[in-house]
Amino acid sequence: MSPTNRVSRRIGAIAESATLAIDAKAKALKAAGEPVIGFGAGEPDFPTPAHIVEAAIAACHDPAMHRYTPAGGLADLKEAIVMKTKRDSGYSATASQVLVTNGGKQAVYNTFAALLDPGDEVLVQAPYWVTYPEAIVLAGGVPVYVESGIDSGFKVTIDQLEAKLTPRTKVLLWASPSNPTGAVYSAEATEAIGRWAVSKGLWVVTDEIYEHLLYGGREISSIATLVPELADRVVIVHGVAKTYAMTGWRVGWMVGPADVIKAATNLQSHSTSNVNNIAQKAAVAALTGDLTAVAEMRVAFDRRRQTMQRMLSEVPGFTCMEPEGAFYAFPSVQGVIGRTVRGKLIDSSLTLAAIILDEAKVAVVPGEAFGAPGYARLAYALGDDDLIEGVGRINALLRE
Repeated sequence: MSPTNRVSRRIGAIAESATLAIDAKAKALKAAGEPVIGFGAGEPDFPTPAHIVEAAIAACHDPAMHRYTPAGGLADLKEAIVMKTKRDSGYSATASQVLVTNGGKQAVYNTFAALLDPGDEVLVQAPYWVTYPEAIVLAGGVPVYVESGIDSGFKVTIDQLEAKLTPRTKVLLWASPSNPTGAVYSAEATEAIGRWAVSKGLWVVTDEIYEHLLYGGREISSIATLVPELADRVVIVHGVAKTYAMTGWRVGWMVGPADVIKAATNLQSHSTSNVNNIAQKAAVAALTGDLTAVAEMRVAFDRRRQTMQRMLSEVPGFTCMEPEGAFYAFPSVQGVIGRTVRGKLIDSSLTLAAIILDEAKVAVVPGEAFGAPGYARLAYALGDDDLIEGVGRINALLRE
């Protein structure tokens, strides 16, 4: 047997998560004593709020939480998700329409596994989160990219979507606020695209994990709520990671039609079974508690996004749109491609990221990871001082 056959083609084709790989490299360098500043991972620097941690501690002492629980999630968490979905986005669901998953990534994977047959196409806005294409391909689907750039505010039009439509198109993947761009669609644009999807008989998978991280007076606009006609063909994927600074707790969920949720639950019953019970109880506390801590974090992110946008716009060769949501800046770096810095030729944003890490000890994610060569993603989910120092180093390096 040749070495190339040791791993299946399906699994061998999966690319490592670029964001996690760069974050791991940055942390390894820092552990080795290098003064690395990491803009790689989308991970709030705040601790999980204390009342959530206390709920987890209490759950540890409950013998019922030491045992298997239903694969689909604890009943009180499913009810909390129903409540939270109605409270925040105005979308009504029942507990039978909820599946609790091991983080948002499993929600995305389960959703595409439940919806797609081999060859089914999914319209994916590019730039896109690194996990979307991998989850689609693993489910046998085909990602079809609808590209946008900084000139359009990283937003696509109905005409662009229409141009990519084929008889095999089954799903529109929707993400607003967007990772990696920070773009947020208006309620009017969201509704129009949702109604277009209805007219074409498409499913919509909407990733709403950044819904509370909106700036400049923008408000939550769920496509599922704005277009009630989508009710039987929409799946919401979500989680506690970003809103409540709970990335390590690994609790996400799907909300969708009962038959799809039942199918996804069956899949999860054979893959991972129930999500960690302690983390589920922590998530109950997060979703049923008030949003004071969330608001405080949003204020900090808002301050940081303005600082980052201003500072990145001062870097020679960078053009940076002001992020409208999430906690990422996604500048165009086209203006530095072709330059030489410290004897190294910048021939792509991938090379630029490597040079910035090697020479300035700053970790950024190249746009290639998101289907957008010529860009870079910088998360501003880190302390103000580190943010200023890190972007300052990039500026100094590219002014040499």
